[in-house]
Amino acid sequence: MTTETLHPSARAVIFDTDPGIDDAMALYLLARHPALQLRAITTVFGNASVAVTTRNAQALCGLYGLAPEAVKVAAGAPGPLQAHAAREFSTHVHGDDGLGGVAAFAEAARAPLHPLDPRPAYQLICDMVNAEPGVITLIAVGPMTNLALALQHDPGIASKVHQVIVMGGAFGTAGRGGNVTPVAEANMINDPEAADQVFTAPWPVVIVGLDVTQAVVMHEPYLAKLQGRGGAVGDFLWQATRHYQDFYHSVDGIHGIYAHDASAIAYAIEPSAFTLREGPVRVALDGIARGQTIQSLRAPGRHAEAWNNVSTQQACIQVNALRVLELFDQVFD
Repeated sequence: MTTETLHPSARAVIFDTDPGIDDAMALYLLARHPALQLRAITTVFGNASVAVTTRNAQALCGLYGLAPEAVKVAAGAPGPLQAHAAREFSTHVHGDDGLGGVAAFAEAARAPLHPLDPRPAYQLICDMVNAEPGVITLIAVGPMTNLALALQHDPGIASKVHQVIVMGGAFGTAGRGGNVTPVAEANMINDPEAADQVFTAPWPVVIVGLDVTQAVVMHEPYLAKLQGRGGAVGDFLWQATRHYQDFYHSVDGIHGIYAHDASAIAYAIEPSAFTLREGPVRVALDGIARGQTIQSLRAPGRHAEAWNNVSTQQACIQVNALRVLELFDQVFD
């Protein structure tokens, strides 16, 4: 995709990600849709080690035809803010290679791999945001560690970011709780301290959590129609989602996959497809609720110190699922 095909008002995006099968699908939507201009990819641990997720990001750039001069790739955090915190890579969901066993397919698309920027992810984020105040949208679909590190390094970026869109969390809408514990979603429990810092910072955050992403299901016939489309991309995504679909069938009984990360990209393209709820958001840091996202819907009482002077954010609680599926389908035309 060249800059000539972009919409004049396309928003510039840094994509913070842990590829990841659904990350790979989200990246294609982000890279192909004219409403968005992908400037950089920053990687983080999560679905696999950061070494694996970074190599996957480099390989996907080649498969998707992203030019190194147009899209920078920087490696990020290998683990959570608290070095002693437990971590578990989601290889049982995404496969040992993070891409359902077909990472080699993506790597073979172009050699050598997309080059890495020498800066750590948090530094690249700070540099790009400071270079264009009010322009950059951060879309984060893995643990929030890179964003928290960027805030710690330069708190001033909070006033210079256009918007932060996060895939993660769960607020219990329509009975949708966590997918790792009864209340905690994977990205949140992988680094709750980082997520809490991101949600309480004075920048505008939209949280696209399981409340809406589990309402957007790409059923097997929908996925099968990807084959033969987008050059080699459609075949790659079909093969990668075989492992992912098997996992979701085993745990939830669905014959398809949830469009988790692609839903965050869809919000950036067409926010009117989502219903938002306003209120400050905190993340539980201790005990059996660790990783739970909690949104306050009333003014805090006099003993609610944890909610005083906390930034108001937006959480997605409803979605037009058909519209999200249409957006993804359209980029293959």
